[in-house]
Amino acid sequence: MSATTAPVNGRVAHWFAELPAPRPALPGDRDADVCVVGAGMTGLWTAYYLKKADPSLRVTVLEAEFAGFGASGRNGGWASGLIPGARDRLARTCGRDAVLDWQQAMNEAVDEVIAVAAREGIDADIVKGGTLRVARTPAQATRLRHKVEQDHEWGVPESVLLTPEESARHIAIDGVTAGAYTPHCARLQPAALVRGLAETVERLGVTIYEKSPVTAIEPGRALTAHGTVRAPVVLRATEGFTASLKGLRRAWLPMNSSMIVTEPLPEEIWKEIGWEGRETLGDTAHGHMYAQRTPDDRIAIGGRGVPYRFGSRTDDSGRVSDRTIGQLTQTLQRMLPQTTGVRVDHAWCGVLAVPRDWSATVGLDRATGTGWAGGYVGHGVTSTNLAARTLTDLVLKRDTRLTRLPWTGHRPGTWEPEPFRWLGVRGLYVAYRLADRHEAGGRTRTSPIATVADLIARRP
Repeated sequence: MSATTAPVNGRVAHWFAELPAPRPALPGDRDADVCVVGAGMTGLWTAYYLKKADPSLRVTVLEAEFAGFGASGRNGGWASGLIPGARDRLARTCGRDAVLDWQQAMNEAVDEVIAVAAREGIDADIVKGGTLRVARTPAQATRLRHKVEQDHEWGVPESVLLTPEESARHIAIDGVTAGAYTPHCARLQPAALVRGLAETVERLGVTIYEKSPVTAIEPGRALTAHGTVRAPVVLRATEGFTASLKGLRRAWLPMNSSMIVTEPLPEEIWKEIGWEGRETLGDTAHGHMYAQRTPDDRIAIGGRGVPYRFGSRTDDSGRVSDRTIGQLTQTLQRMLPQTTGVRVDHAWCGVLAVPRDWSATVGLDRATGTGWAGGYVGHGVTSTNLAARTLTDLVLKRDTRLTRLPWTGHRPGTWEPEPFRWLGVRGLYVAYRLADRHEAGGRTRTSPIATVADLIARRP
């Protein structure tokens, strides 16, 4: 093994062995019963459930690039039961029972993703191995214990604390002071899932037009340079790219997240590391790390890198700075010294959508026929499925358990204008890095730097 070869940088994501040839663009004006803007997981799951519920519906999906080009094809591959929102905050407005129901629905959605993939013959290398979270400082261990206590309070008694020795039986992470495990997560290959969904909905009769960026969504229509799709219902499923649409610049902040993936590791290293259950792996540092053991025995690990670009800009190539690649490599080697000298094969980045209150939302304005779903704050692989089923019930005017969940109709505020937005996010992540350094000195409580940053950011 050699760490000297430069990794592939950008080119969307490692999950695409080859970039797909795009489907044809919108050939002109068209009519539909439902127009979905965005061919990521939200849009494709929505098209799937709409056609399953009513095969007669004419469903058209418009995509700026190709299916899975955004976060759906670039993420860490966690189909997790984590709620994309602030449970305490939403309970104060919607009631504790509603939030408990939401958590239960999220846990069930993990199994729904697995079941649909099996039923439709989508091979996304799914393994439900759960999630291992580790703490490597006393302050992180305190937070981890609190998170497990919160899980129990919010209806996840399966979340359990682990000793360092118990954590090591899952994955031999260096320097662990405490661990926690939950079974409500599955590792998967995200690009395989989203491409399989696209092929599945086409078989059901959904039309997907790619290379057809929507410039504006108005009541009853979606506008592109190639033509207009007119439909009584238009659903926005644009997640991190929402800021590019007319009138939505400050709706959701496009948060940048970066990943690297190693070369395949040999068997002798895996014997030292373990990771036989294919658990997803996360930590409790403020800087935030997430990882998985890939189907071909690599390690894919991600973190924030450069978290935000001025003016809510997004980059299409997915290139990552050398500094971010170095930071992620260093994080991996500190946690798993066995990987020292292992080559990094690919690095990439993408954007996820963050509402101002860090809580996702799904809804439909019946007066205009305009619907939306997104703002998953990095927990989108499972949330997209639940959001799509909720949108389906709203479109079909069905009063169900899903349409009464607390994120339905939720209206987050807008982000501050520039330059305050850029200064705030940049300052937030500088503060989190400082807080991690502060806690590395042996504090048993969360650094006050991070506490103040959370309050300013309104993070849960």
